Amino acid sequence: MRRRREPPRTREDYARGLPDYHDPTGGFGGAAPAYSALTLRIVLAALTTVLAIGAAVLFAVNGIVWATVAMCVLAVAMLVDLGWVVHRKRRGEPG
Repeated sequence: MRRRREPPRTREDYARGLPDYHDPTGGFGGAAPAYSALTLRIVLAALTTVLAIGAAVLFAVNGIVWATVAMCVLAVAMLVDLGWVVHRKRRGEPG
């Protein structure tokens, strides 16, 4: 089944917030629509990045190669996530 194509969102739409955004149960039973918590995601991604880099350095000093690689992969993933969330925040989404 094809959905009707929605018009592109404007900056004002993002400023007001997108109701039920990423919430499959939004509005169910009279609940208020959920809004994205982008600021919290920025803080958590930044904190995880710093901790992963610190752990990678610690593991590298102790010669634990597999853990060093795992922490580097985690740090890169968190940097990508951080960049994407900052992009969404700068675009005007609330949170």
